[in-house]
Amino acid sequence: MNRGGRLSAIVAITIASFLWGTTGTAATFAPTAGPLAIGAAALGIGGLMQAVIAIPSLHRAWPALKPKAGLVALGGAAVAIYPLAFYSSMHVAGVAIGSVVSLASAPLASGLLERLVEDRQLSRWWSLAAGLGITGSTLLCLAKLSEPAASGVATMGGILLGLIAGASYATYSWATRRLMDEGIGRAASMGSVFGLGGLMLMPVLIATGAPLIETREAFFVAAYMAMVPMFLGYLLFGYGLVRISASTATTVTLTEPAIAAVLAVVIVGERLTASGWVGLAVIALALGILAVAPTNAGPVPATQTEAHRQPKQRFIPDSKRA
Repeated sequence: MNRGGRLSAIVAITIASFLWGTTGTAATFAPTAGPLAIGAAALGIGGLMQAVIAIPSLHRAWPALKPKAGLVALGGAAVAIYPLAFYSSMHVAGVAIGSVVSLASAPLASGLLERLVEDRQLSRWWSLAAGLGITGSTLLCLAKLSEPAASGVATMGGILLGLIAGASYATYSWATRRLMDEGIGRAASMGSVFGLGGLMLMPVLIATGAPLIETREAFFVAAYMAMVPMFLGYLLFGYGLVRISASTATTVTLTEPAIAAVLAVVIVGERLTASGWVGLAVIALALGILAVAPTNAGPVPATQTEAHRQPKQRFIPDSKRA
């Protein structure tokens, strides 16, 4: 992958993160809708739309997808779990803690998946960028903790839900990228994983989504979140994911809480403390490192078992990918 392709991927995922960063503000216009309804509507409908536009690609890729049914099922289940855990985490523990725990844990979980499952050696540059991104997000979280605190039990519950959200986000990103690496096209990979996840979310939407159609404002919120942040955002995410590793992609999305904070200051009129502005600067530095630094290293050499030496599909480093 040349530097231009890598940069375009990072730009695409940053734009997706910007769109995702608007969801918190948008959700405030549907205060009667619970987190399960918001999550199921956003990614459920958005996921089904991904599948609909990918129907021709899914038809062509069906013979290749059938042997990968387990991988598609894993990714689809992760897609279904993510929004329920993410929005519930913010609802229970507060937006600051819920969003930071969910998003900051995702690149760590993604890197762990690549390291353990793919025998992929993560570079020092990625580790530095991930560390800076998490540090910046934490500073941003601390800057917003002047809001009324949740109870200890609620906070711990929200943190647990955030960790589940981060792990599920990393899992569906990894599963989708793995399908791409094994020869499934981008549209078919995204359509199969997100379409299945969207289908799994439909019972949740049916059971909890009544408040989303009670008022015009709530309906427009649900429509906006499904079509713009989730549908368009994940189209951009898929474009970037085919060009960079899942661990790098999830690290780039650490810009989401930063973008949400900036929008809160510019549009909603909230104020940000000095530590918050420092956090934004640190996240920007992490993004800059990912844009210009060498990519992750390749598979771990030497001291491999005989089973590891057998031919198998592996991640190809970004720097060696055409």
